Amino acid sequence: MRTLLAIDSFKGCLSSAEVEAAFSHALTARGAKVRSLPMSDGGEGMLPAFITALHGQLLQAEVHDPLMRPVTACYGIAPDGTAVIETAQACGLTYLSAEERNPLVATTYGVGELVAHAIRHGCRRFLIGLGGSGTSDTGKGMLQGLTDSLAPGCTIENVLNGPLSDCHFILASDVRNPLYGPEGAAQVFAPQKGATPAMVEELDRRARQFAKESARRMGRDASFQPGAGAAGGLGYAFLQFLQATTQSGADLLLDLCKFDTLLAHTDLVITGEGHADRQTLMGKLPERVMRRAQTQHVPVWLVAGKASDTESLVNAGFSRVDSLTPDGMPLKEAICPEVARENIRQWVETVWNQLKNSTFIPK
Repeated sequence: MRTLLAIDSFKGCLSSAEVEAAFSHALTARGAKVRSLPMSDGGEGMLPAFITALHGQLLQAEVHDPLMRPVTACYGIAPDGTAVIETAQACGLTYLSAEERNPLVATTYGVGELVAHAIRHGCRRFLIGLGGSGTSDTGKGMLQGLTDSLAPGCTIENVLNGPLSDCHFILASDVRNPLYGPEGAAQVFAPQKGATPAMVEELDRRARQFAKESARRMGRDASFQPGAGAAGGLGYAFLQFLQATTQSGADLLLDLCKFDTLLAHTDLVITGEGHADRQTLMGKLPERVMRRAQTQHVPVWLVAGKASDTESLVNAGFSRVDSLTPDGMPLKEAICPEVARENIRQWVETVWNQLKNSTFIPK
């Protein structure tokens, strides 16, 4: 059976490549022919997935984290000079302990430094992944980091008309939220980053004020463009000041991997993520994988660390939906990497025994 793996990371547990390695080992031991495509929708794991697809190389840059502490961040450059930047490398929530989380002070400054580093290395086209941020500063920090790195003492307009004048930015993100309001960055995402209700109100007020000032300054208003609220409003700064465009991170990566072409030589696709539910059908990577495979009548199995709303997922088009975690296993135990690998091995063993007596016939 020719099996194609296109599985997102299990956040806080295993990367996409690690998940797929576990599946591949168990499947090939049972005679399946396996091809793995490391996946990301623009969030966690975006950098290795896109650089693998683009056959690029990794570089390092000294930047600042959300609390302005020096850190070493990675980004990638493709053979054609395209830079791949996972913004969480500079402003990720993972840099902050639970006690340090405070989106009123956390900054995206390091993202600007990362972009500037790539510009100094000749990059003019950028793929930007916006997931996993610990910030909600509307991208003001990023703009300041860009300015300080490329034109110290000047304004962002000087940078836009100078080093950035021939740069093009593509945001790889599936977040559609606006900058502010009931569905905005502060209201929807800031509580996950340590914001109290009072902080949320203050962050939303700041976002409204920044959008008003920026619209007057730039003669345009991107605050309600889909994706403006991504990464605590970092998406807005790219859209408003750098005139970025937005694409589905999942679809962008699937195109780069030539996923549709690979389907012609595939009997079964296995996709997944850490937790699958109704929200999976709102443009997340497994849903995009399934829709593409449907057009070529290739069955898609959705295998998640934990799957709920399985009836909805099956009705949407997945041929099979399974949870890897046994009933009753505590989450703290389930997300241990070795436990997750063993759960994958056991799932493969169980399913392949079922297939011996099934009516599933490869195309």
